[in-house]
Amino acid sequence: MSAERTWRKSTYSNGGTPESCVEVSLAKDVLVRDTKNASGGVLAFSTTSWRALVTWL
Repeated sequence: MSAERTWRKSTYSNGGTPESCVEVSLAKDVLVRDTKNASGGVLAFSTTSWRALVTWL
C-alpha cells in the first residue's frame, strides 16, 4: 500500500540529519511515516482529520 504512494519529506528537516524527519503521503487519505523506518508502520488520517490537525498546529 504505502510503497505505491508518493512521499514528501518535511521542508523543516533540512537542519538535522536526513533520517530525522517524517514523510507524508497525500491521497484520498493521509499517511505519515518515520523516514528512519520507512518500511515500518504509518499513521493514517482522513483528509478532514489531517486538515483539522494542521490547522490546530
